[in-house]
Amino acid sequence: MERLPVKSLLSFKAVSKQWKSTIESRFFQERQFKNRQQFGDQDVLMVSSTSLRTLVFGSLSSTSSSGKIPWGNETYLVCQSSVDGLVCLYDSHQPGFVVNPTTGWYRPLPLSRLQQLIINLGYRYFELGHANFEPGFGKDEFTGTHKPVWLYNSFEIGLENATTCEVFDFSTNSWRYVTPSAPCRILGGFPTPVFVDGSLHWFTECEETKVLSFDLHTETFKITSKAPFNASHWDVLLCNLNNRLCVSKMNLSDQVIWSFNSFNKTWDKLWSIDINRTWLSFGFPTVSALSPLAIFVEKEKKKLLFYDRGYNHTLVIHDPETKSYDVALSDESIAAGYKTSKNSLNQTGKMFADKIVMSGYEEPPHASSSRKERELCFRFETPMSDLYTKNMLI
Repeated sequence: MERLPVKSLLSFKAVSKQWKSTIESRFFQERQFKNRQQFGDQDVLMVSSTSLRTLVFGSLSSTSSSGKIPWGNETYLVCQSSVDGLVCLYDSHQPGFVVNPTTGWYRPLPLSRLQQLIINLGYRYFELGHANFEPGFGKDEFTGTHKPVWLYNSFEIGLENATTCEVFDFSTNSWRYVTPSAPCRILGGFPTPVFVDGSLHWFTECEETKVLSFDLHTETFKITSKAPFNASHWDVLLCNLNNRLCVSKMNLSDQVIWSFNSFNKTWDKLWSIDINRTWLSFGFPTVSALSPLAIFVEKEKKKLLFYDRGYNHTLVIHDPETKSYDVALSDESIAAGYKTSKNSLNQTGKMFADKIVMSGYEEPPHASSSRKERELCFRFETPMSDLYTKNMLI
């Protein structure tokens, strides 16, 4: 029973009280989680502001399921990190949600103090020159507690200290301040925080760019390392590749990806993406850093999965040995797969050993339906147990 998909297990809870108790036990859920990691099918999760859809691709068949959305027709952004199958959706002016697309479970989040301040200030908020900041989402690896986190610079909005940190507490259903907060300002704008190995990570805003880390168990900040480059808003990013903290910077002709070695506190160069090749091959002008999603093995060869988040939302597979770049999925194939066909997604989904989370946001309701269906971006996440996640947050 531990190898059954989550949907089947949820329905089996109605068989008897004993089955329900077994399925909801932490021991069973941890075993089911490990089995999914070792033997589970590949899952493709697509998240947009109008639907949640999970495509599960096994060795014999493909199935599709869609989840009820709790936010109506409102537009939400998605936190960079997906944890245990949960996605955190947010908006600067509205309460957010933590959602489990597989089980249909969701938890509304009240407004943080930053969101309340933005609403109260209205247009004056932007006149203050305060950058846009995105929340992080991660998990305390010791207690299993999931934590949405807002970290933002303080000076422009009249607050003390360099930064202000808010953490959401599921037990009290409220946001609380963390003191002391980060001792140095962070880079606002696109370089969104990423969750790796029990901590959330940001770039600092200083003369020499550093990586700032927030331990979600101790709720303390530290400078992890000096970055291997100086960062700006659009040409750099943080990511999680093979459960290692990685940073990347786009240059004129290439984009280099470094992986952090936690033992000797150094950065190892992993990959280099040829910007000119991607532009010429796929026709998208690269105005911001390409997003690395995963390193996977196909036919005993390591390959890199990345996507362009600027224009075409194209998912690309890079083979460093042959120096080739192949389109795995484009916005057109996503739209087709979303409506009627599973062929393009099915073929791609079987390539990956783990799980791809495709998440993003759409245009306002007045945008055309075809355009809205194509407004998706991609995230990568390791296999998870949605059943385990659902039980922990109830």
